[in-house]
Amino acid sequence: MTRATVATETFTESETSRRQFLALGAALATLPFWPKTMFATETHRITQGNFDITVLSDGYFTLPADIIMPEATPAERADILKRLGGDAESAPMPANIPVIRTGKDIIVVDVGSGTNFQATAGLFGKNFDITGTDPNGVTKVVFTHAHPDHTGGTLTEAGNLRFPNAEYFVSEKEWAFWADPDFETKMPKALHSFARGAQRDLFAVKDRVKLVKDGDDIVTGMRVLDTEGHTPGHISLELAGSDGMIISADAATNRIVSFEHPGWKFGFDTLSDVAIRNRQKLMDRAAADRIKLLGYHWTYPGIGYAERKGTSYRFVAA
Repeated sequence: MTRATVATETFTESETSRRQFLALGAALATLPFWPKTMFATETHRITQGNFDITVLSDGYFTLPADIIMPEATPAERADILKRLGGDAESAPMPANIPVIRTGKDIIVVDVGSGTNFQATAGLFGKNFDITGTDPNGVTKVVFTHAHPDHTGGTLTEAGNLRFPNAEYFVSEKEWAFWADPDFETKMPKALHSFARGAQRDLFAVKDRVKLVKDGDDIVTGMRVLDTEGHTPGHISLELAGSDGMIISADAATNRIVSFEHPGWKFGFDTLSDVAIRNRQKLMDRAAADRIKLLGYHWTYPGIGYAERKGTSYRFVAA
């Protein structure tokens, strides 16, 4: 692996962010488990150009309203939580993982939570096995970013690589941010547990990592898009074919909030202002060019379009 040198950015920990992150562990322990109907029990398959895409569910996890929409009014919170299928305090967040076949490659984009988040998530491994695909045949894994719900399933419960023959792709900036040996002296305490999880997962594949940047190809027709903000090295993937598709990951975290209120902050965005700019840029382009989107945390299978609605957008399922 070639390690890139990336300039260290300055992060300021606001009191709001500090409280959100530090309170999360306690909050998650008391949140309800939603019915099994909240996540997919079947697989969804589409074709995009030369890419055969099967979307698998990793289940779902639950987040409090303070994380989903910290800037919303009480009335807005109540309305959005209801529309998301939540209760008065929280809502479920689905997790959709695309498994993509093209030519001789089998490409997985993110690997879910494994056993490293909430008990209702981490189902990707089982759902992958149900498809009958040999894990040894996966040739490439792309990490859009190194949050635990995206990389926590890197290892099996036995401690082995889930995809032992794959090459792993992560952005240069993402690797440099989380792998910094001085992370805990430079970054807010609220991010320390995230960094330990990221280092666990990234270092497990360090001998087979390829660092990428904006504009690089994973394979022909699959291009890296820099959508930093949610994390300092967050990437999305643009797929060629027809009018195009963007696997947006967490550049837009919610099918309601991110579309209808793209200027709102999300509680787990590391660089909030950057995340907002890139989210609005993504929505503008997707709406103007009628680009299909695949979102990680949108209602399964997470595929649809951004349709302009006044100064914001609405999600239209494909």
